[in-house]
Amino acid sequence: MDDLTFVQRCLDRDPLAWNEFIERYSRLIYTYIYSVLKVKGVHLYQEQTADIFHDIFVSLVSDNFHKLKSFKGKNGCSLASWLRKITINFTIDYVRKYKPLVSLEEEKAEKVTLKDILPAEIPHPSEVLTARQNIETLQECISLLSTEDRYFVELHLYRRMDLEMLRVHLRISRSAIDMRKSRIFDRLRDCFKRKGFM
Repeated sequence: MDDLTFVQRCLDRDPLAWNEFIERYSRLIYTYIYSVLKVKGVHLYQEQTADIFHDIFVSLVSDNFHKLKSFKGKNGCSLASWLRKITINFTIDYVRKYKPLVSLEEEKAEKVTLKDILPAEIPHPSEVLTARQNIETLQECISLLSTEDRYFVELHLYRRMDLEMLRVHLRISRSAIDMRKSRIFDRLRDCFKRKGFM
């Protein structure tokens, strides 16, 4: 199947095509994000890199696939080459806007570091234990959901798909997405209450 036919299937909201798109091009997009960051000498946390990756996918599907529709395959340009260009430009724009965090170790003129000024915020062991219990309880509650609802949670919470992208992926209306999210969160909240939390 040629690239234009494949893109048209994605534009037609074929879920199999979208799954294939994600599998086929995720590694390529991550590779070029890291390449740009390396060339620019920018060090980001993994979460920030994941945000760039997520935002690139959102930009492709937002406004009724406006950006993805602009792929025409002219002059022998493959979809992979086009995505490479999109990813590089998007990442460069991100780097231009990026404000690096101030190092706590960096000394100021008075030989005092921010670390010396800021209070240490080390969580109490009981807080750490509570956080672990909450995570374990959440995992238990998620495991009690239906397969369809667990898939929704996987895409929305773990793969960080926003609701618009989920709507496109699942081929349902925005109101249906909002209703499903509300229903799932209500079930998780009820599960937490039954287990003695909240």
